[in-house]
This record gives sequence, C-alpha cells and structure tokens, in this order.
Amino acid sequence: MADQKRKLLVPAGWWQAALLVMLFGFTVLGILAYLTYTDEPPIPTAVVGPAKHILFSGADIRRGQDIFLKNGLMEYGTIFGHGGYLGPDYTVDYLHRAALAVQRIYGGPHSDRANSRTIEDFRTNRYDARTGRLQFTAAQAAAFRQMLEHYTAYFGEPTTKYGLRPKAITDASDLHALTAFFAWALGYVCATSGTTILLHQQLAGGAPRCESPDGR
Repeated sequence: MADQKRKLLVPAGWWQAALLVMLFGFTVLGILAYLTYTDEPPIPTAVVGPAKHILFSGADIRRGQDIFLKNGLMEYGTIFGHGGYLGPDYTVDYLHRAALAVQRIYGGPHSDRANSRTIEDFRTNRYDARTGRLQFTAAQAAAFRQMLEHYTAYFGEPTTKYGLRPKAITDASDLHALTAFFAWALGYVCATSGTTILLHQQLAGGAPRCESPDGR
C-alpha cells in the first residue's frame, strides 16, 4: 500500500541519534549516582585530641546530620555550600570562628608564626585510613570546645534574633552532635581542597559570618 511505503517524516538517522543521546545521558546519570555513594566523604570512627581523648565519634557526626535536617537547617543555612541562604554557611562559619580561636591560642593576629601554624593545622590531613581516626591538634580540640559553646548559645537563643524559632535546639547531646557534624564537614573541605587563600581570608576577618550571641 502507498501509506505503508510512505517515507517517515523524520529520517531513521535522527531517531538513532536521539536514542544514542538518551542512552549516553542516562549512562552518565547512572555513573554520577554511583559515585555519589562510593565517593562520599569518609566519616571517621572517632575524632581525637593529642592525648587520644575522643572529642566526638562517627555516630555523633551522623546524628548531627540528622539533627541538621530534622530541624530544617538545610532550608535556613548551608553546608558544603548547599541549602538555604537565610542563615550562614556553617562550613565557612565554623572555619572562621575555629581559625580565629586557634590563632589566639598560638599568639594572636599580630603573630606571623601564629598565622602560619593556624593555616598548617587546618590544611594538614590527619585522617588515618588504617584506624579510621581523625587527629585534631591541641589547638583544634580547644577550638571545638569553644565552638560547642558558641552553637549552644546560638541555637538556644530565646528570641527570633537569628531568624530561627526561639530556643531552636537546647539539648546538650544534640548540640554536641551538631557541632561535630560542622567540624567534620570543615575537616573534609580542608583536606580535599586548596584552603590557603580561604584561611587567610578567615584570619583577616573577611569571611561571611553570622552574628554571635556574645557579640563577637
């Protein structure tokens, strides 16, 4: 019949090209999905100070992530640069405050030695893949404790001063886990990317930051 012999409006070559493009696209998506789970940042079994005292565990980090999501903080602030923009990027916020705390321990902002030691502390990857442990320096351990105090005051603020509900998070265990999550995120960023320029910006006070409850 004439209708059966009628040529396709779209040549067969175009259909083949479209199918190849679709096949290639879905293949790339599949690979990216696979890498998302196989190349995820390593979560240490424990983060320890110089005396091998455990500051927080891998379970704390995972629980901190759950608390971050459960309280809607992904819609408020960001982690790894992903999330909402009403609040701070907690990765950068932790880096800024912790770097200044470490700098003060090493001698203050007017000491070149303090600046170089601070940058070295955060740039050095002390994760031991054999034991699964991440080592903090004494100054970093002290900074973590200061950050815990900061976030306890920040998330426990009784007003809506920071755009959060009053006393958003007050449980001490939850706050410890949340701070552990922020510290882990920072450790991963510092260990896998060039952070020298960013650290110089933090120490110079040029980083984006949220207002502290204590005014700092």
